[in-house]
Amino acid sequence: MDDLFATHDALAVAGLIKARKLDTRELLDATLRSLRTTNTRLNAVTDIYEGELLERSIAAGEGPFQGIPYLVKQLMAECAGTPTTAGSRFFAHGPIAAADSAAVARMRRAGLVIVGRTNTSEFGIAPTTEPAFGGATRNPWRLDLSPGGSSGGSAAMVAARILPMAHATDGGGSIRIPASLCGLFGLKPSRGRVSLAPIGETLAGAGAQHCVSVSVRDSAALLDAVAGSEPGDPYGAPLPAGTFLEAASRPPGRLRVAFMRRPVGGPVLEPVLVRAIERTATLLEGLGHQVEEASPSYDMEALGEAFWRVMCANTWTNIQLRANGRKPGPDDLEPVTRICAERGREVTADAYIRAVQTFHRTGRQLGAFFERYDVLLSTTLALTHLPLGAVRTDGTAEQFEQAVAPMTTFTAVCNAAGVPAMSMPLEWTDDGLPVGLHFVARYGAEETLYSLAGQLEQARPWRDRRPPSK
Repeated sequence: MDDLFATHDALAVAGLIKARKLDTRELLDATLRSLRTTNTRLNAVTDIYEGELLERSIAAGEGPFQGIPYLVKQLMAECAGTPTTAGSRFFAHGPIAAADSAAVARMRRAGLVIVGRTNTSEFGIAPTTEPAFGGATRNPWRLDLSPGGSSGGSAAMVAARILPMAHATDGGGSIRIPASLCGLFGLKPSRGRVSLAPIGETLAGAGAQHCVSVSVRDSAALLDAVAGSEPGDPYGAPLPAGTFLEAASRPPGRLRVAFMRRPVGGPVLEPVLVRAIERTATLLEGLGHQVEEASPSYDMEALGEAFWRVMCANTWTNIQLRANGRKPGPDDLEPVTRICAERGREVTADAYIRAVQTFHRTGRQLGAFFERYDVLLSTTLALTHLPLGAVRTDGTAEQFEQAVAPMTTFTAVCNAAGVPAMSMPLEWTDDGLPVGLHFVARYGAEETLYSLAGQLEQARPWRDRRPPSK
């Protein structure tokens, strides 16, 4: 029982529960034991739910994931009766959520049993998971490495096979970055695919939420369960022709694939990453796809400036809204968060609108690229691993931005443009660390990505590659 998720994904275990071959209570008890034990090593979970909170979740639904334990990140998702800390000491005790956010309610109706919350960087600003409040989460592949972020707590527990999938959010790469560093599948949906209700949007539409998972089909089935608009949403993604789960099991056809050996406007990648891209391009050719080297054209420097402007303005505003009149004390916020908020306070309406216009202009440039190609391939990151402490939030903004750059160089443009993108663990370093390959498609084309992912999962499976247990 304790090692069940090493050999079964969520849908497989839910099938055992529905067939009465597995008892939900026994599964939950075993999972909670494993969570506590593993958390002493990884520090990935901030709260473990028991008593009324757990009972409420068990009784919530009997959908495709009936009885499957699930963790929800401490960011962009509300669980009724508990605070969402956003990784910050300032919000450690409140506000307490009066109701589930829309996506969490859909998770419960799909049968998921929420057993706790996972660690995140403060307000999700850093693409690592080392908040001053709660401490650093460690990567189960190597404990001196970060699992990435800001969904690193979720990714660490799934990589350790304590659960088959967990909630994750993505404002600049925070689903795909930890998926890459932890050897998992992670898909960021299109803008508006999953409702952010009760809020309208986050980061000028750059923010999204979904999960990290061990299997492609779990991700697809969960997106079927949580996708869709809520009344009053400012926008929604186009409806798929069928289900995402169906897409994951059917051939993608002959796709037009472009691959990049270097980031747009960036330096040459290190040889191990170039080799990973070239090997994957060769694999795609062997599967019958049309593959050629090509890159989209957009102003990476302008996009980076726009991102920080939007991030800073949102950080300042969200702190004010959530604080409800409280003012952060000298130790309530990390230095980079405080700098970000102070910069955000100075952002003018004109500057903010220009930043959003840069997002939209980039989206149109990427849209034109996808008139010629179905998929864009690169690595997820411009690095192979992330030592703990490599991204510091106690220094200057310039030091922070320099450390973050190689982590978001391929991912952030997808958030600005609102397009779907996924990371798949198709390659490995010589010393056995996972290397995520990044695939991007046009707006609303998650079906294309899931079909390709299902094909690649069969051609180059990764499920049996697990981190060491100690």
